[in-house]
Amino acid sequence: MAEPTFSHLNDKGNAHMVDVGGKAVTRRRAVARCSVVMAPETSTAIRSGSLPKGDVLAVARIAGIQGAKRTSDLIPLCHPLMISSVSVELTVGEATVDIEAVVETTGQTGVEMEALTACSVAALTLYDMCKSADKNMVITEVALWEKSGGRSGDYKRGK
Repeated sequence: MAEPTFSHLNDKGNAHMVDVGGKAVTRRRAVARCSVVMAPETSTAIRSGSLPKGDVLAVARIAGIQGAKRTSDLIPLCHPLMISSVSVELTVGEATVDIEAVVETTGQTGVEMEALTACSVAALTLYDMCKSADKNMVITEVALWEKSGGRSGDYKRGK
């Protein structure tokens, strides 16, 4: 197997921001997902809106969108991007909240980190909003599920 190359290292092995100036401008899209595992009583309270902090799903959705927009402030070598759309969907299950973030742009670099950040920030916000009811919640399975556009082409998890 070939040795991996790391584009964020220069010829001296030092971290640097990759120059994307010569890359083609293409339509880019990324989908990330994660889950917050919790007690069934907590998911029931989220569904009914009975938690003391109010509509935790709406707050987590907005936080995820804001997280996608601020990714380059959080991840040191990420490029600031002009994002064209972000959606964050939260689905309440029996003992989970599943989160999916979809981020799109037209540009010279992908939006995978923005989608992953959106999921992570939404999950962390959900945890923050529900921690008084359930400190045993666990954020799991933060992963990129799809990406399209760019030189490396399309990707679908598991294929």
